[in-house]
Amino acid sequence: MNELPPSDDAALIAGRSDWIGDDAAARLTAHPLDGVDTEYPHATGAIDGPEDVTPPRERHPVFYGCFDWHSAVHSHWCLVRALRLFPDHPDRDEIAAGIDERLTSERVAGEVAWFEEHGTFERPYGWAWLLALAAELDRWDDPRAARWGDTLRPLEERIRSLVRERFLPMDRPFRVGTHGNSAFSLSLVLDHARSVDDDALERSVVETALAFYRDDADAPVGDEPRGWDFLSPALAEADLMRRVLDADEFAAWFSEFLPEVDALPAPVSVADGESGVALHLVGLNVSRAWMLAGVADALPAGSRATALRESAVEHARRGVDEAFTDDYDGSHWLSSFVCYHLTRNEGGIGIVE
Repeated sequence: MNELPPSDDAALIAGRSDWIGDDAAARLTAHPLDGVDTEYPHATGAIDGPEDVTPPRERHPVFYGCFDWHSAVHSHWCLVRALRLFPDHPDRDEIAAGIDERLTSERVAGEVAWFEEHGTFERPYGWAWLLALAAELDRWDDPRAARWGDTLRPLEERIRSLVRERFLPMDRPFRVGTHGNSAFSLSLVLDHARSVDDDALERSVVETALAFYRDDADAPVGDEPRGWDFLSPALAEADLMRRVLDADEFAAWFSEFLPEVDALPAPVSVADGESGVALHLVGLNVSRAWMLAGVADALPAGSRATALRESAVEHARRGVDEAFTDDYDGSHWLSSFVCYHLTRNEGGIGIVE
């Protein structure tokens, strides 16, 4: 595993440190840049029958790389975000040329056609990341971003429709630590709705969040992780509710939801040589870091917020340090999580509106 240079704890939590510079920008995008054009190995996804051996590029003309569709989507999010936040990115031309090649009207039409036939494919995690990508393009005041956003829009609109029709009406939340987690996807969809000024979608997400989580208390955070989690069900829920409730309401809700902050879990260890789904635990440390930090930001100053920030630092140091593995089991997705954490206070990501 590669190691990061030391950085100030407070700066790390704010997504601001000396580590974030030209070298850091290139490091954040190195694996996504390679992965978005890496067709194999690839997760199988939907199969229509024994004769179905359609290559990934034919199934998913834009998002065929990075082992699976959702990782290809959030790797594109990472690339676009890096271009927006780092104007002097050393690989800017290469990244832009690749997006230009993949993101064409014809290829996006192929992606839309896939979702016309496979209406629950990647629900809800991949859908949420696609809307995060669209929101990132919308935030960036740049002619290329406007062009890419216009090209992506038919898929964005299709996914937004699917979210309205096949995600938000669900009668219960999925409280898991993997792709089916409802709270994390709701957070990304809510950030999207606010970014693109979709008031109707924002209202629907808020209503769903309140119906799912308003009455929750005594979260069993000490039981996590429950397997190869890369998200904390409890913290993902809190990270959503800080977006939904005003400051006083959230502080009251959180005091019931997690009464004992001294019971926060420690970072999860990943043994040397572990690979495959075990690397989910690296992602868990990183996602816990941004969720803990986001919740701390939403609480009034005091011992509870301090405890959350200290835990966030511990998780960030462990997770970010281990995320830059060259093992494709982790490299095809972990850089996006690091980018999300380290830049969380930029462009609306993680900000309490």
